[in-house]
Amino acid sequence: MTRVQQEIPDNQPQQNTENPWIEALKTIGLSALLAFGIRTFVAEARYIPSGSMLPTLQINDRLLVDKLSYRFQDPKRGDIVVFSPTDTLERQNFHDAFIKRVIGLPGETVEVKGGRVYINNRLLRENYIEEEPLYQYGPVKVPPGHYLVLGDNRNNSYDSHYWGFVPRDHIIGRAVVRFWPLTRLGEINPQPVYHLEENPQ
Repeated sequence: MTRVQQEIPDNQPQQNTENPWIEALKTIGLSALLAFGIRTFVAEARYIPSGSMLPTLQINDRLLVDKLSYRFQDPKRGDIVVFSPTDTLERQNFHDAFIKRVIGLPGETVEVKGGRVYINNRLLRENYIEEEPLYQYGPVKVPPGHYLVLGDNRNNSYDSHYWGFVPRDHIIGRAVVRFWPLTRLGEINPQPVYHLEENPQ
């Protein structure tokens, strides 16, 4: 009996089985690219290394920082923001991101006196600070395109009352959710946490 060799016609596509290592590398590469894109443009995780935001944020809290919303809107008073060091801070050899609360908006006049914060001579009632500030500051006017930020732990926070204002383009994003520890899992400041009085006493 003559053995007949079956030939594959030229117009029939041949199956191409790719090396599983190459497939795995492609998958890992795509995952890394997606993760980088999300971290760069959408959100990223941060942890709290100090007590400057007590009692709102505890040391070693893990937070999710929203990096997308500020592409469509400006920071608001009361937002807890993560920002890269200002030029002044970089000259002092600070290179890691900071986290503070937005207090003064562009064009506003801010003053700290008698343990209270005043915005354009209006008392800012706050229910989130650790204790009343023991220092006097201002009055200072926030420049256009800049923000004045303070830590909630007012007397133990290296913030705007030491080194000045944060440029808008230095703000990385807004802290929105605490995901660790699980006992405090949830949204940060889900309700308004301050108000301005028209005629402070």
